[in-house]
Amino acid sequence: MNMEFRDLKRQYQILKNEIDNAVYQVIYEGNYIHGRQVAELEKKLAKYVGAKYCISCANGTDALQIALMAWGIGKDDVVLVPDFTFFSSGEVVSAVGAEPCFVDVNPVTYNIDSDALINAIAKLLNEAKRPKAIIAVDLFGQPAEHGRIREIADEYGLFVLEDGAQGFGGAIGDKMACSFGDISTTSFFPAKPLGCYGDGGAIFTDNGEWAELMRSYCVHGKGESKYDNVRIGMNSRLDTIQAVVLLAKLPHFIGWEMKQMQTVAGWYSEQLKDIVMIPKIKDGFTSSWAQFTIQVANIEARDRIVARLMEEGIPSAIYYQKPMHRQMAFSGTSFDERDYLISLRLSETVLSLPFHPYLNEEEVTKVSEIIRKAL
Repeated sequence: MNMEFRDLKRQYQILKNEIDNAVYQVIYEGNYIHGRQVAELEKKLAKYVGAKYCISCANGTDALQIALMAWGIGKDDVVLVPDFTFFSSGEVVSAVGAEPCFVDVNPVTYNIDSDALINAIAKLLNEAKRPKAIIAVDLFGQPAEHGRIREIADEYGLFVLEDGAQGFGGAIGDKMACSFGDISTTSFFPAKPLGCYGDGGAIFTDNGEWAELMRSYCVHGKGESKYDNVRIGMNSRLDTIQAVVLLAKLPHFIGWEMKQMQTVAGWYSEQLKDIVMIPKIKDGFTSSWAQFTIQVANIEARDRIVARLMEEGIPSAIYYQKPMHRQMAFSGTSFDERDYLISLRLSETVLSLPFHPYLNEEEVTKVSEIIRKAL
């Protein structure tokens, strides 16, 4: 049995005519960079998320870095980042010359832990350091506890940057992910909930001054035109072909796909609830299910499951095998391992299973049976 982890091939066969026609139109018109469809996509994304402004860019990492640049964050500033997340969430902090401060996560939601966040801020202030922002990651599709994070940020005068790379499509009540931060970002990497066929990203904000500044940073710090350069920027544009792929996918994602992902998650949850720790979505929260991530007892149990799945031609993934504070790139900074006990445990016990809206119940049953036998 050969199964895709995130089956983009199956999705393409269903959306083939729409995607092919849209891509052909771009080639026919020859507007490969900043074609009219890019602006159309930004308008639709902003409306869906509930933000005044959407600025598309080359990828989700650039989106995070551009947000920090808009706030002028740099040398001697500290940005608080979850310890259990993808590398780019912390990488961008160092890229602008600031210092990342890693914070342990909640053992159930995997998102930044509010109590640990407060303790980290207090420790920074006690050391006479200058915290400036919190990067709140919506990991695996479930939004972070943005209400509490906002309270903490307001108390200490910090910016909130929502990293919605995995959270796009999620919600808390009626408020959509990518609308909770002072600036929010997402990624359109192919395997994300809404993915293009290359790299892509977007930035959201309600602040017009920041939006204008971030548009400038995306195109070499442009002023009136791309040849009028008023600041040092980046080359970070979403090309038109990626924009039309996203335009073709967006209505299906908003409609059937998001509903079906809840159904697939329900199948997995029902079949695995008595043998592993299944994802738990907080009351009032909606996950976009970037991953379906289980927890097992220990690394040996995980290795057995991975091996059994591989024997059957079924992929799995470990997000993440190494917490941020243990990454070699951050080895110049001192950390106390006792501050990251949850992240360290998760790195040895989590496993993400094949998940996408085109999975059928028979395939979910097959994966679940293999896990049950492995344990």
